[in-house]
Amino acid sequence: MDAIRRGVVEIIPEEDLARKIERSLRTGEPLVVKQGFDPTRPDLHLGHLVSIRKLRTFQELGHRVVFLIGDFTALVGDPSGQSATRPRLTEQEVERNAATYREQVFKVLDREHTTIDRNSRWHGAMMLADVLTLTSHYTVARMLERDDYAKRYASQTPISVHEFLYPLLQGYDSVALRADVEVGGTDQKFNLLVGRTLMERYGLEPQVAVVMPLLRGIDGGRKMSQSYDNYIGITESPEDVYGKTMSIPDTLLAEWTTLVSSLAPAELPAALERCRTEPYAAKRRLAADLVTQFHGAEAAARAAAHFDRLFKAKDAPLERPRFTHAPASLATVLKDVGFAKSLSEARRMVQQGGVQLDGRKAEDANRELAPGRYVVKYGKLKFADVVIG
Repeated sequence: MDAIRRGVVEIIPEEDLARKIERSLRTGEPLVVKQGFDPTRPDLHLGHLVSIRKLRTFQELGHRVVFLIGDFTALVGDPSGQSATRPRLTEQEVERNAATYREQVFKVLDREHTTIDRNSRWHGAMMLADVLTLTSHYTVARMLERDDYAKRYASQTPISVHEFLYPLLQGYDSVALRADVEVGGTDQKFNLLVGRTLMERYGLEPQVAVVMPLLRGIDGGRKMSQSYDNYIGITESPEDVYGKTMSIPDTLLAEWTTLVSSLAPAELPAALERCRTEPYAAKRRLAADLVTQFHGAEAAARAAAHFDRLFKAKDAPLERPRFTHAPASLATVLKDVGFAKSLSEARRMVQQGGVQLDGRKAEDANRELAPGRYVVKYGKLKFADVVIG
């Protein structure tokens, strides 16, 4: 229980979890611990890591994890935290994203003790009569108790009927899997509790909800999300993981160290004190830790050296505008990111020796920039991250 409680916001209800664990120890039957992930984008990120590591804790305690790909619910669109109806994805987009999830998750979970399932397996087979039975188990009044629905209803912002179905579909996933435990973030608490209710309605023992905190993104404000472009993907390059971590505001250091570092509980108090007294050093330790988790210690050392070569030695600011550009000449990129007003001005800037790429003076304005990430500098004050691809 101590291992499960660590880093958790809430366990609902905790006494039920203790009872389930006691029964599991007595019978030798592992608990079924489930979490669903809608493949709305192609990458798992550090925000997902918070709850996936809790799934790994359950595995280490001998229980069975079901990593559920919400390929059906992704077509509906999770309205959690949304102020408007979320655009629906195509089946092709969902399938493409699901393929990456299946591989990325094993950077954290034990492949041998993980079951990967898809909720289209049961939702795709449901008839209209099944859907009507499902909807009969929950009231509109209860649905409007959910915070984001209540706010949208009060402000007369449209709520599509299919959005009401989403919590019911997620809840039915727990019925289909006969889940003992469901893990999810604080934004999923309502949906997790719907699962408890539906399991009772279908004559099953209700699951326990393990509610995890949400990791704020690199912008320091909203939760980490690919929709907000404030995330670090767990398969990003070591240099990007290190550099993006170094760019987070100091106000996030303690939160990130607590939620995504690999530190043992006994090491946390000293690490959190360093976050307060030595934020730059603490940030470097965290950046190296995250790279090591996904790419190994050697990659972390290379990423740190790369960071020092590009940023520390050249006094580049950690917060720089970021641009994505198709393969093009250096002059074209300089114009398009706003460093020059015209191609002729861009060529003149290079000829005069004022442009640097990755800390080295650029010599040829007509050089085609190959796919990759570049730090572009002009003069003493203008910097930009440019991703060519």
